[in-house]
Amino acid sequence: MQKKVAVVFDSAGTLLHMYRVAKDAGTGMILEDIQSTLLVARKPHRALVIVNADLEEVSYCDPKLTLHGLIKQYDIKLDISCASRPFELEEVYGIIEKSDVCVSDVNDVVSHVRGHCPDIFYLAAGIIVDAQDYMIPYVLSTAGKMYSDTPAAIATLQDMGVDVFIASGDGYNNLEKLAMSIGIPMSFVHGVATTRDKERIVRELQEEYDSVVMVGDGMNDILALRAADVGILTVQQGDERPDVLRRSADVVVGNILEVATVAKSLLNSETLENHDQWPVFRS
Repeated sequence: MQKKVAVVFDSAGTLLHMYRVAKDAGTGMILEDIQSTLLVARKPHRALVIVNADLEEVSYCDPKLTLHGLIKQYDIKLDISCASRPFELEEVYGIIEKSDVCVSDVNDVVSHVRGHCPDIFYLAAGIIVDAQDYMIPYVLSTAGKMYSDTPAAIATLQDMGVDVFIASGDGYNNLEKLAMSIGIPMSFVHGVATTRDKERIVRELQEEYDSVVMVGDGMNDILALRAADVGILTVQQGDERPDVLRRSADVVVGNILEVATVAKSLLNSETLENHDQWPVFRS
């Protein structure tokens, strides 16, 4: 009997090629091609927060309006995407209230991304909060476009009978557009998923499936990579990945299409111990 296999994908950097920038709130410098999860992981009391605002509308706001004022005036929802320790939104709002980060800071990073990333699939803004220093050290913006092989990779897995899920720290608005574009039902999409949420999702799926594969590219995927029956680290984004992340994966691939090779082996009832022979680049 063919095994039941589920493949769980992160989105940013895995299904989508990302361009990310950060503005150092202290110096005003724009930092290009940053890894937002690493900025969080540098210190033990940081969180990456999604600002679910209409960025076109924000561009017309008073540039001197504080982020706290913007959130209050437009009733903007915040989500915690990942954190280096447990965080509550109440704590995030308290830090924002004391910060002098304003609309101009948000517009600066969004404008920079728009100017440097053509063919944007989606655009988002966020902040990093630091509870130890009680401040916002960085204002962020990120844009993504689908890898050219993403639709084919998902279609190949689905044609094989594999159930495909998304577990991502991104918000549901952006994920809905992505899921619709590649034929993944929203019931299989888990948005605003923290590092521990992703691990929990993998473990819950393991109760329903014979094998669960996690495909990710960042530090916020590390627990899910370790928990999965097969953890696949993708490096197609092109930037360096920490050694601890590489060691947490069973397989490292340079192209998302290679995920199907792993899934095919599992469907054909090959044991997990045989994964050294899979024709993909090993970490």
